Amino acid sequence: MTHIWTIAEAKARLSEVLRRAGEEGPQRIGTRRGYMVVSEAEWQRLQAPRQRLGHWLVQNWPQLGELELPSRIEPPRPNPFDEPS
Repeated sequence: MTHIWTIAEAKARLSEVLRRAGEEGPQRIGTRRGYMVVSEAEWQRLQAPRQRLGHWLVQNWPQLGELELPSRIEPPRPNPFDEPS
C-alpha cells in the first residue's frame, strides 16, 4: 500500500512528495479529506481528450478482406395447399 502523507508531513517534506509523485505516481495527502499530488506528465495524460467508442470501433474493426456471403436463394418446397394432380 502506498504511503498516505499527513498534511504536516507533506508541508515539511514537500520536495520529497513532489519527487515521489514524479517517480512513483500519485501521492495522497490527508486522511479525512484526501488530496492527490500528481506529476505534470500524469496530469496531461489524464486531461488528454479521449476518443469516442464508436470511432475506436470503426478504426479497429477487423479487416477480413472480401466477405463471401452464402446464397439466400432457397430451393422450391412443396406447397401443402396445392391439390394433388
